[in-house]
Amino acid sequence: MMTSLFDQFMSPTFIGIPLIALATTIPWLAWPTPSTRWLNYRLLTLQGWFINQFTHHLFTPMKLGGHKWAVILTSLLLFLISLNMMGLIPYTFTPTTQLSVNLGLAVHYDLPTVLIGLRNRPAIALGHLLPEGTPTPLIPILIIIETISLFIRPLALGVRLTANLTAGHLLIQLTATATFVLLPLLPAAAALTMVLMYLLTVLEIAVAMIQAYVFVLLLSLYLQENV
Repeated sequence: MMTSLFDQFMSPTFIGIPLIALATTIPWLAWPTPSTRWLNYRLLTLQGWFINQFTHHLFTPMKLGGHKWAVILTSLLLFLISLNMMGLIPYTFTPTTQLSVNLGLAVHYDLPTVLIGLRNRPAIALGHLLPEGTPTPLIPILIIIETISLFIRPLALGVRLTANLTAGHLLIQLTATATFVLLPLLPAAAALTMVLMYLLTVLEIAVAMIQAYVFVLLLSLYLQENV
């Protein structure tokens, strides 16, 4: 039995063994795999259309050097959507509500974009630390600020994803608890809170997909700056 609203975000364990690795592996089984048939079934066709639309919108404005990341970023999008959506199933665990998981993803995907920029275009990459036309007295301060913002960038990616998913799960739990408490006392109020809970669930499904897309979109913009 949960004693706190935040107990649902604790990493589950079995005989002292953390199950977060299992929770991040199982969602991959939900995606259909291509078959050897000439005609694919509807779900696989829909998945192919979604991936094609995503790669088209994401990589059309990017130079050819960034197209090498198409498989990596598309896989990351599907991975995040899977984790976010599977976490909406009752009695399941959402790994993307853990800040450590999201920070690990953000750092490992953001750091290579910075290193690519320093390797391919070091002058332009370092030039981002100092805008053109900066007054001389402000040069040291701006360099420090831009350097700090560069290091904060993966932190912002991880915190954004964690905060949005955590807030949605908490709202759903609060409305579900209110419905359960009001049902024997005020059935009409309980019905209203139940409708609100269903609306929040639909909203959370949209948030789960949008936040995964925003995470990958921002990574692609960082990549576009350095390619």
